[in-house]
Amino acid sequence: MTLSLAIQALITGISEGSIYALVAIGFNIIYNSTGIINFTQGEYVVLGGILTSFFVARFSLPIIIVIPMAILIVVVLAVIFERVAIYPIRNASVLTLVIITIGGAILIRGLTMIFMGKNAFFLKPFIDGEPINILGAGFQIQTLWIIGASLFLSLFLLLFFRYTITGKAMQACSFNPEAASLTGIHVQRMVMLSFAISAFIGAAGGAVLIPLHPMMYYHGAVLGLKGFAAAVLGGLGRGGGAIIGGLLIGLSENFAKIYSTEYKDAIAILILLLVLFIKPSGILGKAAEERYKKI
Repeated sequence: MTLSLAIQALITGISEGSIYALVAIGFNIIYNSTGIINFTQGEYVVLGGILTSFFVARFSLPIIIVIPMAILIVVVLAVIFERVAIYPIRNASVLTLVIITIGGAILIRGLTMIFMGKNAFFLKPFIDGEPINILGAGFQIQTLWIIGASLFLSLFLLLFFRYTITGKAMQACSFNPEAASLTGIHVQRMVMLSFAISAFIGAAGGAVLIPLHPMMYYHGAVLGLKGFAAAVLGGLGRGGGAIIGGLLIGLSENFAKIYSTEYKDAIAILILLLVLFIKPSGILGKAAEERYKKI
């Protein structure tokens, strides 16, 4: 393995790992609020990317207008899904709710195929320019957009949950919904907000990802699987763990791709299985367990 290949794998791994981290963060937000795994999360990423490409191609709108439009539509769809599918059976078992989200993911995927078609959606980079070259390794400027957007969104969520009343209310619901309700917090409203925020994060990630990775209606399943693997690897429910898990999977995939491209998508499944066998609580799982013991 040459130095240029190693740098290429490092940069691409960080870029792709950043998207996996955003998907994992979306999983964690809803898991902390409801205790369930929302398998529609990967579909939010794909919808964000496809809608961004569609609006640019159909209406020739500037990207600064298109991205908020795409994100808003995905957020509205996520809220509708929560109100129609999750809220009416909110007291059902966790397994039942997880199955509902799997059904929701299949439904969204099917509707995307019907209304948007089976063709791949493309989008030119936000900024035209020659690829950046570092010691023989080249990468597109759009890569910096992906990494920058992921950092910004992660920082935004950190500040939101740490310093805003709404963010603290959502954390209270994750710790103890009954106690939070007794203090006047509208728990179901916080659950709905968690779906909206997770959709926002996913759609934003898809919007910055599509210039580098053309998207088709069925790509949400793979993104969802890798994001879930990242969440489990980092410690389910832990925001910092999602970032660590996403980056580790992204880097593992791209360094493995240097030797063989055939097994790139299998890396996430392999890592997921190893974590479940060796340390099911994930890298930061112990910290999460201790946090709940203190309550």
